[in-house]
Amino acid sequence: QVQLVESGGGLVQAGGSLKLSCAASGLTFSSYAMGWFRQAPGEERGFVAALQLSGGGTTDTYYAPSVKGRFTISRDSAKNTVYLQMNSLKPEDTAVYYCAAGVAYSKTYYYHAGTYNYWGQGTQVTVSS
Repeated sequence: QVQLVESGGGLVQAGGSLKLSCAASGLTFSSYAMGWFRQAPGEERGFVAALQLSGGGTTDTYYAPSVKGRFTISRDSAKNTVYLQMNSLKPEDTAVYYCAAGVAYSKTYYYHAGTYNYWGQGTQVTVSS
């Protein structure tokens, strides 16, 4: 049974930082694309960042334009955990953040929620102005 468990959300002031964690179990971690999505009230779930271990052993990363340069996605394969370091947070970053795992067949797949078969329960991030 695949499980994704997020943690690390909370309340932070604008300009602050948070680091989210997603612990994965029940899947071969290195074989999956791992992504972060977020959903604010009244909005659709949107792509934040994703990563994939490439065939050459490097990690390919992908970011939404709104977070590029502020957020960093990373992984610890030994711990089956993916992280999202969020710096310079803005009030518009307020949302429930979800971790997801799936199989991406090309670069465009990483950005779409439909690519991901498995989802965590979400963790709330609130950025006050």
